[in-house]
Amino acid sequence: MKPEILFEDDQILVCHKPAGTAVQTASFSSPDMVSLLKNHLMREAKKSGTPLKGAPYLAVIHRLDQPVEGILVFGKTKQAAARLSSQLGKAGFGKYYEALTESAPPDSSGTLTDYLVRDGRTNLSSVCTSDTPNAKKAVLDYRVLDQHTQEGRLLSRLSIHLHTGRHHQIRVQLAHAGCPILGDRKYNPQGIPSRRLHLCACRLDFLHPVSKEPLHFEIQPFFLDSSPF
Repeated sequence: MKPEILFEDDQILVCHKPAGTAVQTASFSSPDMVSLLKNHLMREAKKSGTPLKGAPYLAVIHRLDQPVEGILVFGKTKQAAARLSSQLGKAGFGKYYEALTESAPPDSSGTLTDYLVRDGRTNLSSVCTSDTPNAKKAVLDYRVLDQHTQEGRLLSRLSIHLHTGRHHQIRVQLAHAGCPILGDRKYNPQGIPSRRLHLCACRLDFLHPVSKEPLHFEIQPFFLDSSPF
């Protein structure tokens, strides 16, 4: 696999992660984004006539679930990684998604605020009370972009701005709100059969860790050009 690079300089690398590819895994059975990108960096160094002596530095700043496609930024230096990680929890680091959901949220736009707890045995998260041990606050804004009925089923296309980065956050919160993501077999196993999880990290905004220049990256979700079933 050849990674799709959206931007690269000596400090950062921004890429489009395809659905089905893990960001990082200990398994040798399938490639992950970190190994693919490190191979890319080694090839480019060799082309430039300055081959690397060891594995290139590449820091994971944020993650996407394996079935989710979308935009990721990686740090190519320790300084860049530290500054990007510092931005991650602040308003300047904007993570935006689009999702195709079954049914519809309660309002045409709004904010979902829940507390989530993760079960390490099942690798699933669930909504809980604020006083549940290990509970973490999860917040996202949503807006309904479009709705249509296909084969007698209501589908809603949502724009989502993620304010916190909890485990399976969007999937859990939307399912709890009564509009699970189409194709989400973990949180809606009895839902409409679909080939893929219809969730895309379609936009990423942040400041360059060295130049401080505002950077904006955007891709079109795959489900705008294909049948959802």
